[in-house]
Amino acid sequence: MRPPVRLGRPAGPSEPHVWRSLRGWELLLVVATLLPAPFILTGDLPPLERYLAAGLVAAIVPVYFLLGRPAILAENRRRGLAYLVVVVALFTPATFIESSTTFALFGLCPQAFIVLRARWAIIVVIALNAGPAVHFLVGATGADSFNFMTVITIVIFFSAVFGVWMERIMEQSEERAALIEELEAQRAEVSRLSAERGALAERERLAGEIHDTLAQGFTSIIMLIQAAEAQSDPARHLRLAVQTARENLAEARALVAALSPAPLNGSTLDEALVRLTGRLGEETGTAAAFTVHGEPRPLPPAVEVVLIRAAQEALANVRKHAAAGRVDVSASYGPETVTLEVRDDGRGFDPTHTGGYGLPGMRARVEQVGGTLRLTSSPGGGTTLEVVLPADRPDQGA
Repeated sequence: MRPPVRLGRPAGPSEPHVWRSLRGWELLLVVATLLPAPFILTGDLPPLERYLAAGLVAAIVPVYFLLGRPAILAENRRRGLAYLVVVVALFTPATFIESSTTFALFGLCPQAFIVLRARWAIIVVIALNAGPAVHFLVGATGADSFNFMTVITIVIFFSAVFGVWMERIMEQSEERAALIEELEAQRAEVSRLSAERGALAERERLAGEIHDTLAQGFTSIIMLIQAAEAQSDPARHLRLAVQTARENLAEARALVAALSPAPLNGSTLDEALVRLTGRLGEETGTAAAFTVHGEPRPLPPAVEVVLIRAAQEALANVRKHAAAGRVDVSASYGPETVTLEVRDDGRGFDPTHTGGYGLPGMRARVEQVGGTLRLTSSPGGGTTLEVVLPADRPDQGA
């Protein structure tokens, strides 16, 4: 059963029955059935026959609105068939009384195809044309009979062709509408998944920011306070703890305000790396040095952010795990790349057994801006972290 026809409002792209608006067919039906009435009433027939023929044809209009239209809208084939039977019953005797009523066929034949499938509608069209044909053949001569039958055959043929074509057009429009609805549903699903992916990426980014800034700062504060408790003169460690807490507060404010990393605010990349390296030496007493190779130059903010975060993570790992006696940090500026290297002589570890968020998060950051990360370490052999980034990477969020 086909979906119901929708009337009275413009159809959107997802409404499949825009081709089935009944207004045009209803207008054609009303005109075709009522137009012969004046000619019948002013004709030469006896008054009773005139009124009967005109009344039979005119009655088709209220029958349509009372029975046919509701059947079409509800897609009730049985009720629609009953409507067509009534139409044939009204139209056929009218054609026997007055032949001019055959003009109503222009409005009645399309009704058959609107209500029924094409093969059944053709039968109804034949039934509608049978009355005029029989009436004419009764009193026609041989030549007139042949000509009239030819006309009836042509009418039935073109009605069938037009009806089948119209039905096929509606089926194709329904298929297109169904495809459009499916595409719209898929597009909505893609939008939903994209939004979820964006939210997940943002959560991962914030997790990395918190790990690289606040968590590391709090770790430093704890270590400094613990060191102060173990010494008779805790002033230096407490001073460094206060300094770290202030910098951590700046990091938190920068993170909330979506600013650049606090270590870079108002300074160059090399100056920020010098401060990070010097702070490690002050906190742990480790010999820490920073060197620059090549000609320093401004880098895209995204590249600088990744380098700062990588240095923070590497130095935090040295502070917590390495027990190193010396740490060397270097920045090398090449024609197309910039390389950050953090090397220590600490206890080392097995790079295939790394846990936690730090190193995986660092690697994700580096790969996000098109760089590479290489970690070299072995138990007792120290650790070397090397990050290589394109120096001309367009600016983007880290």
